[in-house]
Amino acid sequence: MVIFTARMRNKTIKIFLKYFFGPLLFVGLSFSIFQQIRHQPHLAQSWEQIKASFASVKIVYLFLACSLIFVNWGLESWKWKLLVSTVRPIGFWPAYKAVLSGVSFSVSLPNRVGEYIGRMMYQPEGGRLKTISLAIVGSVAQLLVTLFCGLISLVVLKKELLQLYPEAVIGYQFLVYGLLGATGLLAFAYFNVSAVVAFFSRWLSLHHLLYLVESLQKFNASFLARILLISSLRYVVFLLQYLAMFSLFGVAIAPGIAVSVMSVVFLALAVIPSIALVEVGLRGEVSLRLLGIFSANSLGIGLTSVTIWFINLIVPALLGTLFLLNVKLLSKNEETS
Repeated sequence: MVIFTARMRNKTIKIFLKYFFGPLLFVGLSFSIFQQIRHQPHLAQSWEQIKASFASVKIVYLFLACSLIFVNWGLESWKWKLLVSTVRPIGFWPAYKAVLSGVSFSVSLPNRVGEYIGRMMYQPEGGRLKTISLAIVGSVAQLLVTLFCGLISLVVLKKELLQLYPEAVIGYQFLVYGLLGATGLLAFAYFNVSAVVAFFSRWLSLHHLLYLVESLQKFNASFLARILLISSLRYVVFLLQYLAMFSLFGVAIAPGIAVSVMSVVFLALAVIPSIALVEVGLRGEVSLRLLGIFSANSLGIGLTSVTIWFINLIVPALLGTLFLLNVKLLSKNEETS
């Protein structure tokens, strides 16, 4: 009876977050963004400049951002291929389909946890749960890059941020040193993942869970550095997409400042729990707050956030659903060709 009650409570909480709180937060963030854009100085002039950009050579920036979608998810697929290959052979194309299928699931689940589900579907029966630990290692690598770049950017933008929020001086120090400590600990655990598994191996053996992480014991510093490098390249792709969209939508801001601000935005998105629907509002809100320090073009900033969200998440999710229509759940003895 207690278990049944707990399950019902958890189900109620999930329904509340997904169908009530999530949409309500999305509406609130969207209204806040709308208000900031509506009160932008010279809004009509900015809109005319944006329309002119679509009729000029600047349209190439849109094609550049869209073409980088395949580079972005191609790098993630390469990373996934390397990780899964420590358990069983897998080709690049199956890895690519698994990654995009995961994006389809992640659209409606918090903090992209659905990506694990989609990727598991392309693994043979008996080996699906083993890939969860591999996916976590890949996610930690991406998080490490995000934390490190966000930390550096917080230091670079210290003067501007404290001018905007002078009452947050003490909180800012706690944030920076807290992130420094968290990044250091995470990096240590990441590059010593085999030692971490060995440390907990006795406890895991008692609970018959050791088989889920035993593949991580093969990881060495060279392999983990390679995964981290691919994650860093993905990060660069994200930044290039934003720089391209800023140029298209007339957001006049120095590239160095834009990179620093977007690194802080990525940091905020990484640590604040959200679902894809809310993420577009959260991304726009944080971008407007921070980029608004350096540019008055709220319309261009808002359009950039929506465009990047759409081409990086919604388009791949739609492609992933097409792959899911033809997915074949593999048996234990089947290989992915």
